[in-house]
Amino acid sequence: MKSERVAAIVGVAESDLGHLPGMNVLQLQAQAAKRAIDDAGFTKDDIDALFTTASWGHFPQLMLGEYLGIQPKYTGGTNIGGSSFESHVAHALVGIQAGLFEVALITYGSTNRTSGKRPSAAGLTLSYEEPFGVPSPAGHYAMAAMRHMHQYGTTSEQLAEIAVATRKWAGLNEKAFKREPISIEDVLASPMVSEPLHLLDCCLITDGGGAIIVASAKAAARAKKKPVWILGHAEKQTHNSVTYMPDLTVTGAKDTGKRAMEMAGVTHDEIDVTQVYDSFTITVLLTLESLGFCKPGEGGDFVSGQRTAPGGAFPLNTSGGGLSYCHPGMFGIFLLIEAVRQLRGECGERQVNDAKISLVNGTGGTLSSTSTVILGRD
Repeated sequence: MKSERVAAIVGVAESDLGHLPGMNVLQLQAQAAKRAIDDAGFTKDDIDALFTTASWGHFPQLMLGEYLGIQPKYTGGTNIGGSSFESHVAHALVGIQAGLFEVALITYGSTNRTSGKRPSAAGLTLSYEEPFGVPSPAGHYAMAAMRHMHQYGTTSEQLAEIAVATRKWAGLNEKAFKREPISIEDVLASPMVSEPLHLLDCCLITDGGGAIIVASAKAAARAKKKPVWILGHAEKQTHNSVTYMPDLTVTGAKDTGKRAMEMAGVTHDEIDVTQVYDSFTITVLLTLESLGFCKPGEGGDFVSGQRTAPGGAFPLNTSGGGLSYCHPGMFGIFLLIEAVRQLRGECGERQVNDAKISLVNGTGGTLSSTSTVILGRD
């Protein structure tokens, strides 16, 4: 690996997850932050940069800093949907590289399940879509799935392979919200949400929060656990409304994956474990193709035969993903948490043997933004 060791992830944690009445978004972020700081062996006084993504409250970054008792000298609030946190990791590395700060805390929290609020791709352009019967976001992803099926012959059974494999990983994760086994037949028999996507093709709606500590090489040397280095990163946004998506079958990961791997000096064959956003099963299939793990139109065959399940040739979304583990509105931070734990060898029954390099790709909006991060251990 060619990349200079500039910054590393040294602490990760979730808050409590699932159905959490009585908890608010600040409490969830504080709980996750405390656990991540402890995981790193740091104190909150070590934190000099704060990154968070929020659609709640007035001046949420100020509110969070006050609540945590942190007065950062650098603050980031990038919000490009579920890929925001991969971008925060990249921005933290760049800030450290520029000498602006030494230790960054990245947090997220949401009470989507108990509050009853559902995430929506807000924007003026939706006025040209939703009034005519396109539900957001399921309908937008359904359009992409239908186009892929029309163009390449992809089947609902192939999409179901993803849901079944991801549930098998969740069965090995005691923190997962849904752990009971499902079959391809179960997915196809579940209620249709927006044709061709069934209920089990869609992510969970849960409460929860997550936190990550990014530290300079100097600060990482005193962390409690071995650092997981940030080797490469890239981000791209292509549209807001799916109406303006350049190609319904290709995401910005086609660009970000290539650039992140080039920066890291790694190839597809060197990736040991992959974490990609799974808001819907079609998100996974499009992302794998766009990242270059298979050619356009070959995603259905690529995931067939439970290739991405435990024991399969391509370990994918090993926590159980947004489909079965948790999904509090934006899942990108949880992809990073799982990647770090895999590279540290902390995943117990679901541990990928001798994992050294992980690719993490977040997707935000309606296939609108992608951020790819390559992580590696010494």
